[in-house]
Amino acid sequence: MIYVCRKEHFNAAHKLWNPKWSDEKNVEVFGPCANVNWHGHNFELIVMVKGLPDPDTGFVVDLKKLSTIIRNLVIERVDHKNLNIDVDFMQGKLASCENLIMEFWKILEPAVNEITSHGGLHKLTLYETPRNFVEYFGE
Repeated sequence: MIYVCRKEHFNAAHKLWNPKWSDEKNVEVFGPCANVNWHGHNFELIVMVKGLPDPDTGFVVDLKKLSTIIRNLVIERVDHKNLNIDVDFMQGKLASCENLIMEFWKILEPAVNEITSHGGLHKLTLYETPRNFVEYFGE
């Protein structure tokens, strides 16, 4: 089995805030991430496709096509945006990396299936900081 990865970058702001809680509880749970004036990150998204190479091309997935769908379907919608306010698929959801990566999966999985008949989306990794990241396998 071959695992092919593409990394993309975006910048976005967000605030971790549960409207059901008091200001004090939000600050207690989320700390500086509950800043009323938002805060930003330089995110890295790694998309991993798993499969066997196409005998005609030697590719599991065409990386140029993969990059195009990631940029068109995800990056353009989140780059230099406020995840809480500007991003339609995050409306009504807490703007955590966990929720964000699950929404990315819903968007990318069908698109990846359209560009490869020899593989499928295997894993997404989202770095919020160099030391904080989440991984999602669509489960």
